Amino acid sequence: MDKKLDVCVISMIILFSMSLVSFLMSVYFISINYSLFIEWEMFSLNSSMVIMLIYLDWMSFFFFFIVMLISSMVIFYSKSYMSMELNLMRFIVLILLFVLSMVLLIFSLNLISILLGWDGLGLVSFCLVIYYQNVKSLNSGMLTILSNRIGDVLILMAIVWMVNYGSWNFLPYMKIMVNSNLNFMILMFIILAAMTKSAQIPFSAWLPAAMAAPTPVSALVHSSTLVTAGVYLLIRFIYLGGASTILNFLLIMSSLTMLMAGMSANFEIDLKKIIALSTLSQLGLMMSILCLGFKSLTFFHLCTHAIFKALLFMCAGMIIHNMKDNQDIRLMGGVGNFMPLVFINFNISNLALCGMPFLAGFYSKDLILEMVYFSNVNMIVFFFFFFSTGLTVSYTVRLIYLGFLKEMSNLSLFSFHDNDKIMILSMFSLLMISIMGGSMMGWLILPKLYFMYLFGINKFMVLIFIFMGFMLGMLMGWMNILLKKLFLMKIYYFMSLMWFIPAISVYGLNNVVLKMSLKLDKVMDLGWMEKVGSLGMYQAFMKFAKLNYYLQINSFKLYMFMFFTVYLLLILI
Repeated sequence: MDKKLDVCVISMIILFSMSLVSFLMSVYFISINYSLFIEWEMFSLNSSMVIMLIYLDWMSFFFFFIVMLISSMVIFYSKSYMSMELNLMRFIVLILLFVLSMVLLIFSLNLISILLGWDGLGLVSFCLVIYYQNVKSLNSGMLTILSNRIGDVLILMAIVWMVNYGSWNFLPYMKIMVNSNLNFMILMFIILAAMTKSAQIPFSAWLPAAMAAPTPVSALVHSSTLVTAGVYLLIRFIYLGGASTILNFLLIMSSLTMLMAGMSANFEIDLKKIIALSTLSQLGLMMSILCLGFKSLTFFHLCTHAIFKALLFMCAGMIIHNMKDNQDIRLMGGVGNFMPLVFINFNISNLALCGMPFLAGFYSKDLILEMVYFSNVNMIVFFFFFFSTGLTVSYTVRLIYLGFLKEMSNLSLFSFHDNDKIMILSMFSLLMISIMGGSMMGWLILPKLYFMYLFGINKFMVLIFIFMGFMLGMLMGWMNILLKKLFLMKIYYFMSLMWFIPAISVYGLNNVVLKMSLKLDKVMDLGWMEKVGSLGMYQAFMKFAKLNYYLQINSFKLYMFMFFTVYLLLILI
């Protein structure tokens, strides 16, 4: 077992070293304003070259640094979290394959090489979601991979459309393609593919279902790898010039996703699903702000969010361990008294998520909301952005209250402890960046300053909505009881079940297909096809065989008469 455990430490050291080198390379590339474009021809088929393209610039290096840092901490955390796992080596190999797929996606600007990483993420995520082998995990895994396959097919369609240009390297063609109908088709395919990977409406059902995976996997998936792949692809891909129609569509979908996830999280009782819905809400925020034209802000929030979301999942994993694998927040309470270090980590990462001033999330989130306030957007979009921010604070306050502050609701016999040095060390490493990383990333990532001239109450609008969200969070327990007492259970279910999106997009779709297949089975396979085809032929042959058998056995005279009749007919003809 010790040899197996050493794999975690070695992997962590290698990935952490790579993250440091990548960070230094990113700073160097920013300082000299430099980017590197490397092409490697893999093979040529009928004058069509398949080229592996690697694009090295400060953005790819910086995101590589974030992915490697979180992956190294997650693998180190897994050394303790998965210590009882017999197949730990297999788990680590799967995580490394997952990270490798993401790295392929980060450095690629060629649709062929992007597809390798994109497909790799989908396939390895399936293996990780079904890691605990039971029916629930299998259902979640199938939902995850089938949703992601839609995105894979759309990327393939974009590859086919780009054949018209003679190359799959889209960077040189982006400005040429602005006024082209082909450009619209390619952008539509890429945006729809990104919507599947980043779980925007109507593909949102798979993201909470993917919580069947082990918690270290959730920390990796929901921070910097699988769900952020779609956002990262759009940041790299979209030239925000000539695609206003499809960007407006994406803005509506992502804003609705942000609102839906915030509302559902306020009614959810599963600890991991609350954090998953929080990720969904933040993905909606990133997509929305990207549609408004702020690429740098989207990337900034992508990086800050990745750090504190990974920390949040690590804290949740430690709580679930101590709760004897129970995730129901109604059975928690008073955990902060017995696990102060986890309480500190959990609170700081949650406050960073809410946009608490001077934590990491504040620098990106406050800037995003002020830019929305300063931009030329209509009242509906404004409402989506600010109300969703209030909902973020609301479900966070509800989670902290139910999990840590209210009286103990657990079993009378319990044993909480947070003296696991490996878990605490990996969590504290991310905690430091969650506290100080926001301002540091702001200096590095944002090349030009954003000036917002807001005065009086306008400047404090974000803080007002945060405070309103805090009040709403305090009332949420009472609101749940009120909805049940007033027999408004349909509203309660509508809010808690993600606006019935899983029922519509998963069960609804499955029911239609399965009912159709059942009818086809009855009509075709067990009906006419069976009667006319194999069963009909079998019955006809059996009748002839029985007649022949009857003639041969029962009546020798009749048999001889038939024989001579046939013989005479053959002679006469």
